[in-house]
Amino acid sequence: MQTTLCFDFGNTRLKCAVFEGEHLKDLLVLENGTPDTIEGLIKTWQPAKSILSSVINHDVAIEELLAKHTRFHKLSHISKLPVTSPVGKPETIGADRLGLVVAAVHMFPQQHNLVIGLGSCITYNFVNKFSEFLGGGISPGLEMRFRAMHEYTAKLPLVKPDWNFPLVGYDTRTNMLSGVILGMSKEIDGIIEAYKEKYTEFNVLLTGGDMNFFMPHLKSNILAEPYLIYKGLYAISEHNS
Repeated sequence: MQTTLCFDFGNTRLKCAVFEGEHLKDLLVLENGTPDTIEGLIKTWQPAKSILSSVINHDVAIEELLAKHTRFHKLSHISKLPVTSPVGKPETIGADRLGLVVAAVHMFPQQHNLVIGLGSCITYNFVNKFSEFLGGGISPGLEMRFRAMHEYTAKLPLVKPDWNFPLVGYDTRTNMLSGVILGMSKEIDGIIEAYKEKYTEFNVLLTGGDMNFFMPHLKSNILAEPYLIYKGLYAISEHNS
């Protein structure tokens, strides 16, 4: 089976998913995005294909390297996709969001899907049953909220996220955990309810590196899918081969 490397360069982490055929074999967190690191992955896995989703200013030399050794595709608004984007400025859509909605359509075709990504920001991504990515919303993510409280006050500490905390915090740390994580959980539940007022029936998919901090606190019926973006990237790679 052919090997495909699916790179996800986010604001917090650089990751690479290794697919053998359509099966996810391994998920790697990269120390950096230098050409030497990418060349090492190519030598190790001998991929036939590769795809890059990036929301950062990465070294363009890695694109040349991947194009030289693999059938390479860089995800952007001009990629061939199984979804359309009838929005005002499709070139402004983050590559990561495109990967998420393509995965949702691949899993649940001809259905409404709301995909919620929990990374540096929360992204709400709605794709309808006609495979039209209509957009959604963006709000500050978990680390961003903790860091903002630390950096914009004189005495609040930088708190490490934890899913286990009381509703009524008993010290500074637990007050901040309750305020941020429960506040975000209520935001997510509230956004889902708002969508229900407009769309009576849709799937809700939750993904992203911070997903596990929220699952115990959400009321809505949600499908947790930690590898959603990589499945979307693989599907896009195949669609553009």
